[in-house]
Amino acid sequence: MQENKKNSISIAVASGKGGTGKTMLSLSLFNSIKNKYDDVVLLDADAEEPNDLLFFDAEEISSTDVTQKIPVIDVNKCKFCGKCRDWCNYNAIFLLASTKFIKLTEELCHGCGACSVACEFGAITEKDASLGSVKNFICDGKKNLYEAMMHQGVMTPVNVIKVAHKITNKHKIRIIDSPPGTSCPFIHAVAEVDYIILITEPTPFGLSDLKQSISTLESMNKKYGVVVNKAGLGNRAIYDYLSSEGIELLLEIPFDKDIARKYSEGKIISDFKPELAKDLEKMFDYLLNKYGNSSN
Repeated sequence: MQENKKNSISIAVASGKGGTGKTMLSLSLFNSIKNKYDDVVLLDADAEEPNDLLFFDAEEISSTDVTQKIPVIDVNKCKFCGKCRDWCNYNAIFLLASTKFIKLTEELCHGCGACSVACEFGAITEKDASLGSVKNFICDGKKNLYEAMMHQGVMTPVNVIKVAHKITNKHKIRIIDSPPGTSCPFIHAVAEVDYIILITEPTPFGLSDLKQSISTLESMNKKYGVVVNKAGLGNRAIYDYLSSEGIELLLEIPFDKDIARKYSEGKIISDFKPELAKDLEKMFDYLLNKYGNSSN
């Protein structure tokens, strides 16, 4: 295994929108370094629609159920005063006091517990509701693949992502395939990592989405750099922006029909593009040396 004074780092791969190459880069980066360093894992944190496991011949070895507390309203004790409804920031409680009708919409509930605190009559208790799961898979003899997945109908994957981080934090090197966009799932996926790789493409939409991602990361005081996918397509505007803002360009992946074809067949790009595998390995070494941590 590669010796390095810094041997621990968590890197999230993110993008301002889907289809930019986030999963492609996550898979290729993981495959390029998994045999060089000790204790490398890949976490698919795109819990609404995870698909990293499609690229591996992997076997599930464990599954952790993710739950949250949701209220149970006892209509026999309820006075229909409306305090629980007023305290709910997510409009999950519907009340018609005149007809003594009250209903919880479980899909809107965030499990904050405010309603149970507000109730003065002991009419609200709590129960566990399953939100999703975090599964661990074994591949090539190593327990190095994790998948976060929320159940259909759940409003947000945030709690599933939080548990996925908690479970995988024990590993020295983590590559996290983040949810697309810049909303709450993205924020919670990158909140606890050491570095974020933003992948974009040299198009007007690519630049617009990149700016949104950067604005979000700047507000979080996170360290980040950029990989340009489909380089050679579009114009130079994205490069001018990176240069003017002093943002680090980590790597370019060329616009290549062979990459698109092989990826659509379920193949990991770095496995058949050795020059890309070497570039990704060099990029990771650089990030580990600059942003990594020392651990026993």
